[in-house]
Amino acid sequence: QVQLVESGGGLVQTGGSLRLSCAASGRTVGSYAMGWFRQAPGKEREFVVAIGWSGLTTYSGDSVKGRFTISRDNGKNTVYLQMNNLKPGDTAVYYCAAGDSIVVVSTTPKYWGQGTQVTVSS
Repeated sequence: QVQLVESGGGLVQTGGSLRLSCAASGRTVGSYAMGWFRQAPGKEREFVVAIGWSGLTTYSGDSVKGRFTISRDNGKNTVYLQMNNLKPGDTAVYYCAAGDSIVVVSTTPKYWGQGTQVTVSS
């Protein structure tokens, strides 16, 4: 089992930045690919970005390319999502996820966190 706990959400103005963290615990966390999803009110959950177990490979959704960056520190069992140039359309609950590979974590993650709210004001 892997437990995921997100933090770092909050309210920010358009153009601002936030960094989300996802603290992972459980067996062999370092061997999992990790990712972030988001869900806005009334919308489907959307893939945002993923990172391979080594941290060398990342994959981003089109809506956040060039603005959001994922990274991980396996020594701290933590994954980060740096969000820059935030827009009102980025307002959502952001979820951390874990899976066996980047393909798996970006489509059908094995584990989910509880989510953290990000609100971008105009």
